[in-house]
Amino acid sequence: MGSPNESASLSGIPAPPTPGGSSPAHIPKRGARACTNCRKGKNRCEGEAPCRRCQLSGAQCVFEKPEKKNVQALSSASVERLSRLEGQYLVMQSQMIGMQSSLDRILSAIQNQNQNQAMGQPYPSGGGSSHNSPVNPVGPVPAVRNSVDMYNSPGQGDGPSRPRAFPPLPGFAPPPHKYATYGIVPSTAPSSDDESEDTLPRATLNAPIEALQGLANAAAEAAAAPSASPPRVKKRKRAEPIPRNAFPHVVEKGLVSDTEARELYHIFFSGCHIFIPVFDPSYDTYEGLMERSPWTFDAILAVAAKIRSGTGPLIPAFYKCLEEAQGIARSSLFGPVVRKEAVQGMLILAAWSTNGWLPSGHAMRMALDLGLHRALEKLADDGGKKRTEEEERNLVVSARIWLCLYWFDHQMSLGTGRPIVLRDESSMRHCRVLLSHPMASPTDVRLISQVELIAQKTQIYETLSPLNGQVNHNTLSFIRRANIALDKWHADCDELHRQTMDEDALPRKILAGELHYAKLWLVCVALRGVSWDKMPFEQRELAFQAKDAASNCLANLLDSPTYRAALRYAVHDSLVMAAFSGLFLLKMANLFPADLDLGAITGQVEQLAQVLSDVAAERYALTLRIMLANLRRKVGLTPAGLPPAPPQHQQQPGPGAGMPDAMMAPPQGPPPPFIDPSIAPPPPFTVEEVGAWANDQRMFNPQTIPLWLQEQSLTDLGLPQNGSDGIFLNMGNTNGWTGDFPPMPEAW
Repeated sequence: MGSPNESASLSGIPAPPTPGGSSPAHIPKRGARACTNCRKGKNRCEGEAPCRRCQLSGAQCVFEKPEKKNVQALSSASVERLSRLEGQYLVMQSQMIGMQSSLDRILSAIQNQNQNQAMGQPYPSGGGSSHNSPVNPVGPVPAVRNSVDMYNSPGQGDGPSRPRAFPPLPGFAPPPHKYATYGIVPSTAPSSDDESEDTLPRATLNAPIEALQGLANAAAEAAAAPSASPPRVKKRKRAEPIPRNAFPHVVEKGLVSDTEARELYHIFFSGCHIFIPVFDPSYDTYEGLMERSPWTFDAILAVAAKIRSGTGPLIPAFYKCLEEAQGIARSSLFGPVVRKEAVQGMLILAAWSTNGWLPSGHAMRMALDLGLHRALEKLADDGGKKRTEEEERNLVVSARIWLCLYWFDHQMSLGTGRPIVLRDESSMRHCRVLLSHPMASPTDVRLISQVELIAQKTQIYETLSPLNGQVNHNTLSFIRRANIALDKWHADCDELHRQTMDEDALPRKILAGELHYAKLWLVCVALRGVSWDKMPFEQRELAFQAKDAASNCLANLLDSPTYRAALRYAVHDSLVMAAFSGLFLLKMANLFPADLDLGAITGQVEQLAQVLSDVAAERYALTLRIMLANLRRKVGLTPAGLPPAPPQHQQQPGPGAGMPDAMMAPPQGPPPPFIDPSIAPPPPFTVEEVGAWANDQRMFNPQTIPLWLQEQSLTDLGLPQNGSDGIFLNMGNTNGWTGDFPPMPEAW
């Protein structure tokens, strides 16, 4: 056996004092923590390394953080608070580094000014702003690229150099709210290489940031520490308040009076919201939109001002509102977006523009950044949680915006021949949940029908487009199935419309027109690149089916006074639907003049061109009139639409010309030979043919007419690769809006 001291120390009991010792027994104080050995022996420990027991026993004194039992995981509110604190930390650090950079520039400018004054030179003042160009004490440095002077800067022998004045850049300033990190994540590593004696040390600037980081760490430790008190009932987390609008609207700036703004708002919600069903008139009121989103408010007024101008000159309110709306849109390119209404504003600017591809793509990414694509899934599965009325409203509005944006982005891709960017079909699975919601809008039924139609058209395009006009039995079978699916889509959606609308209601007329146009578009995608003289029987049958669909599409429009009057509110795609149907009929009349009723076709197209002119859609009306004039000259039609005498190379159609057997017959003869306009240019168009545009012969230069409309392309019934961009005349401004815009740097 060992000595008593050894056995005592091994058993964890303090050893008695030695007989010769005079000091009393040492009782250690209880420390805030215990070493590993004392904790195992359940002994008192001083809490300092090494402790007295370990010294006496000769054991290694190790202090380890004990494993906490019943550690509660961080709640979602704590995690959100930590992430918010970290975001504020990065924002403050970015702002302070920006302050440091500004102070450096100010100090450098003062030093350069003092040097220039000491040398007796005047202080240089450039035409650009001080924040765009650094001050150069010697003079502006000429821009040289590849040994070429880009700005014709004077040489040393040309006299004293003077700074050139440059036009100001368009406003790209992002909104100044606290989320504005703009993708810049500054480094926190200490660096003194770039600090001079005259600059403030960055350690002093980062001191508050370090304190904030300490608070965040303390909050994390406090949240992870176990608590003896009973658990508190989890409170509903409070939503982060949305910062105030950084930009004023046109009424607040005094650009448009309140009375005129209310009139324009009423014009927009008289028909525009049916073509782009992204608003709820009961929720998106005049005062509500003005307060929530000046961007969307200005965009709505700009569209309404264009509609109010009609066929006359654009009113000043259009230019003012559009400039303000596009200015706010430019600022969103490099700044964060915190309001879902901003997506509505960008969508409005894209929908009524003739080149809305870029702004619609930006709106899509803003929506993804805001998480709008998850709104439908949350509406369909609430997880047993009861949401407040405000939370429910936010989900409904977010789902409506996402559905409309999804439809519009796919429509832009299919209409212009560009690839589809968004491939998230899973976010559309629960689209009909919106219809049964108590907060549903009257236009949601049209929105759902558009989304379901664009899903079918996307599948059609991806199946037929790679074939490049190769029509075989499998292709014909697919086209038949697609037609059946389109009829079923129309029957289902029309039943939804019938519950609240009569037969002559505008949404039901638009729905019928979209069915006929979808069938026309289906055949045009299948026949892309196929020439009429190489068409077998099956393809000719498809062509005449498409002719019937185009004729039905025009009849649906022209026979409805409500639909004709609503075209003044229509967007680009709705106008393309009507105009392309007329152009396809004219192409069929050029290829099969003996098999078709030319008088009926030219009468329909002429009536459509007049309707389009009445609603200020002159780009589409003029395209129709040019092709109609070429057809009349080619076959010898009079303006009344009746042929005076049959040409020598054609025969009059018999009594059964209108029957399917006569329509399926081969053409009676080859078309007239094509005459190259460069060899024998055609006579100029007259006022009777194209109206007042006949005085501007620049519009009818062969180079300005799209290739799809020219004589050598009349045999191609398919849709061009670039969609509507290769069909209609380009008459708009470069910014996508018609009007007399002053020369200025464009936003896009």
